[in-house]
This record gives sequence, C-alpha cells and structure tokens, in this order.
Amino acid sequence: MPLSSRRARRAIVAATLVTAGLQAHAQTTEAPTSIIETPTNSAMDAPLFYQLLIGELELQNGQAGVAFQVLLDAARRTSDEALFKRVINIAVQARAGDQALMAARAWAETVPTSVDAGQSVVQLLSLLNRPAEAREPLANLLRIASDAQRPGLMLALPRLFQRSPDPKSVLAAFAPVLQAQTGNMKPVAMYTEARLAINAGDNARALALTRDLAEALPDSDDAMQLAVDLLPVAPQAEILITTRLQQKPDQHALRQAYGRALVKAQRPADAAREFRLLTEYTPDNPAAWLALGAIELELKHPAASETALREALKRLDTPAAGSDAEIKARAEGRQQAWLMLSQAAEQRGDLKAAEAALQKVDSSALEVQYRRASLLARQGKLADARKLLRPAADASDADVRALLLAEAQLLRDQRDFAGSLAVLTTATERFANDPDLTYEQAMMAEKVGKFDVMETLLRKVIELKPDYHHAYNALGYSLAERNQRLPEAKQLIERALQLAPGEPFLVDSLGWVEFRLGNLPEAAKLLRQAHGGRPDAEIAAHLGEVLWASGEQDEARRVWQEADKRDPKNEALRETLDRLKVKL
Repeated sequence: MPLSSRRARRAIVAATLVTAGLQAHAQTTEAPTSIIETPTNSAMDAPLFYQLLIGELELQNGQAGVAFQVLLDAARRTSDEALFKRVINIAVQARAGDQALMAARAWAETVPTSVDAGQSVVQLLSLLNRPAEAREPLANLLRIASDAQRPGLMLALPRLFQRSPDPKSVLAAFAPVLQAQTGNMKPVAMYTEARLAINAGDNARALALTRDLAEALPDSDDAMQLAVDLLPVAPQAEILITTRLQQKPDQHALRQAYGRALVKAQRPADAAREFRLLTEYTPDNPAAWLALGAIELELKHPAASETALREALKRLDTPAAGSDAEIKARAEGRQQAWLMLSQAAEQRGDLKAAEAALQKVDSSALEVQYRRASLLARQGKLADARKLLRPAADASDADVRALLLAEAQLLRDQRDFAGSLAVLTTATERFANDPDLTYEQAMMAEKVGKFDVMETLLRKVIELKPDYHHAYNALGYSLAERNQRLPEAKQLIERALQLAPGEPFLVDSLGWVEFRLGNLPEAAKLLRQAHGGRPDAEIAAHLGEVLWASGEQDEARRVWQEADKRDPKNEALRETLDRLKVKL
C-alpha cells in the first residue's frame, strides 16, 4: 500500500536526518584507540534500515496495521527471530489474534528449527480456541525440541487450553500426538493426556492412564497426584492411593492430599482417620492438627475437636522465625483455631466458653459475625442476633448476598423456617437466577410444607445449572420421603450420583428410595456404604430403620445409639425412634 504524501514526507525527512547524522559521524570520528573491540559490520543494509524505521514510526503514530505489515516483511527478509517476536507483540497488543497467528506461522516457516516459533503458534491457537489446528504444529514442535524441552512443552498443554469451552475437542486434538511419544517421553505424555481427560470429563480414560502411569513408574508421585484429583469423581482411583500409603506410610504430603480429597468427597470419617495418622507421623505440624480439629467438629465430636485444636495452638503459639507470609499464616491459623474452639464449646452447650473463645478472634469476617449472632440467638436474643447480620447501607452486592444467607441460616438453626423462607425470598428477588439462593429457598419451602413451590424452585435450579447435583438429590429424596413417584425419584438421585459419584448423602438418598421400593438388601448395602463414609445422624436413622425392618434389630439399636451420642437432638433420628416406638 503506497504511503500518503504526508506520511511519505515524514519518512523521507527522518531518513535524511539519520543519513546526514551517519555521514557527519563518519567525517568527524577517528579510529578508536580504546580497548573496546571495533564492531563487526551489521547485516542491516540501508533499505532494511529504512524499512525498520518506517515500521517503528508508523507504530508510534498509531498505525499498528501498517507497522505490522512493514516489520513482518522485514522479519521474513532477515529471518530475525527477535523481529518476529516484535511483530507478534504488535498484533497481540492490537488484539488482532489472526494477524499474530499469521506472523507466528511465518516465523515457523522462515526458521523451521525454531522452538520459540513453534511454541508461539501453539500458544496463539490456544488463545484463539482452535485446538484442532494445533495438532500438527504441536507434533512438529515436539519433533524439533530437545529432550530437555519436550516435557515442559507437553505439561503446559492442560494449562494453555484450560479455558477452552470444548475441552473434549482439546483431548481429541492432542491425544494422537501424545500417544505417539516413546521412550522417556511416554510417561510425561501419559500424565498430560490424563490431565486433558480430567478437564474433558472423561474420567474413565483418565483413570486408565493413571493406572498405566502408576504401573510404568511405581515410585513416581505423578500418578498419585492424578489419583487424588480423580477421587471425587472416580472412586476407583482410591485403591492406588491406599496401596501406595501402605507401601510407603511416610509419604506425608500424599496422605494430607488424600485426607483433603476425602473431605471434598464428603467423607469426613475417613478423612479424620488419615489426619489422625498424620498427626502421629508429624506431631509438630500444626496444619495437620488444625485440619483434624475442623473434621472432628464437622463430625460433631466436640471433645476430640477441642483436643486437636489445642494441640494446633501449642505449635502455632510457639515463636518461630520465618518470612512475612509464614508469620501471617501462623496468625491466621490461630484465629481459625479459636473460632473453631468457640464452635466446639457451642456444640457442647457451654455458651460461656464459646463466647470466651470468640473473644480471642480479632476479626470482623462474616464467619465471626455469624458465630456471635448464633451465640446471641442461643441465649434468646434473636432480634439482637439478626441486627448483627444486617448489611450496612454501602455494603457491596457480594456482602449483602452473604449476609442474607447468614440470616436465613440463623433463623433455620432456630427452627424459624417461615422467617428463613421470607429472608430467602427477599434474597432471590434481589439476586434473581442465583442457583444457590434458589436452592436454599426451595429447602425452606419444603420445611413449611410448600412442596409444589419446592419442586418448581428445584427445577429452576436444574435449568439454571444442569450440573447442580444437590438439586437432583433434594427433589428425588423429597419424593422418596413422601413415597411419591418413586421411579422418578430414583432417576433423579442416580443423576445426582453421576455428577458426584460416591458422595455419602447421595448414596443415602438412593438407599432410602430403594427402601421405599421394597428392595431391603440393596437399601441396606447402600446405607452401610453411606454411613461408613459419613456417620451422620440422619444417615444412621435411615440405616437403622432398614436394619430394623430386615429383622436385624440389635444392630439397628447399636447404630442408633452411636448416632444418639454424637447428635442427640437430630430431628430425623428423633422422628424415627418415636415413630418406631424404640427406646434406647
């Protein structure tokens, strides 16, 4: 494209000034006498220098498109990799992805052995969400890269394409390239393909690759990392972890990751087992004690929780040098410990001790506000408690939403279900189409007997967020509890389990619907599984009733007695015992 007359004059003037300056320098400068070496002659000729100057001037004057074309041509002529990078950067800064990709491809064609060029092509295709086009560039990149470079290039793929709206297409594009890797590169390729399979939701494939990797490299941690990540969605991965821990019980980082995965999978009893072992193996680790205290609290074991939390405080209170981040983390750990000690005391019914522990917490965080409000409500000061949770006039939407949820939970804990429903109705009017708020509103609608409203709201949640497994489970369980539309109830719960395999509350729901359908052996099997993973009082109530109906009354009593010790006021347990006229 010819330059405009004004632009041409500007370029000619600039070139004339540069030429004149160079000529003057040549006429006045004598040969150097210092020890600095005389520079070698540059490969840049006058036309190329002029071309680069024009490109930079165009860029400075806002003509990025012209600068891109001029400098790209110069990069092609010189095979200058730094210049290609400059051209790509110009296009990226101008948000011209296709032009950046064109420049990267030109670079790869001009310098076919350049790893940087090949990497730029793959990276830009990831930004443009065109994984299918990246297959051949990736294969070529891995061919020209050194053995030291190839692992990093493969391992970067899941992160590069993690925002792709179609992760299955990413897996389909790269799997053939990864499967073609041999020798020392094979395990890295297997790990990368497994990561891409997890992103794509292909858990069976990811599990198979994890098993193969564990077999190929028995002492590697990579397979264990994959197994831990797969545990919530592929329970079969657990055997890989437990086998490794049996063989090498001193792998404390793996045990800690396993314990956290069990918490995520709603299996606090199993998680507590692992963290108890961790505190035995690493007694000076405050994080292990803190985690154990939190899990025991969730299991409604306040005495065990308090013991673990005080052990954590002993280690957190010990003066220790460290970075600012480490000192801050220890301070935050102390705050968490005191907050949970307050909760544990409240669970024991010792409100004075709960308040004393809360006084040690120097924070205005919502959780602290809620605990203070809960203590006030337990003392009969519900109006004062609700005032603590009222948002300020200038509160952000996020804070208002959180405080409304907290107030609704407070009223729910006080069994004011109508009041809680009113708060949640206000919340959903302000925050329309919020799946979490709508779900909570549905749960309160059920509590006040508005089952049609509950079903409408839960179906809305499913429409808003089709992978919201709690909604499928809640609707299925409610139907089973009322002995209505049992085949549909079972389908809903099975769908929830597809989305969150093995979660104890979902397994409990499926066991309960099997009981309603008259399948006592299957119901007992499922409820034992659920109770083993999470010995919750409501799950215990269901398991006990199935055992009672199956003629195993002694075992039923044992299950109920254990639950009664942990949570004597549990509504489901009390209702079951009263209905069956059982005295423990």
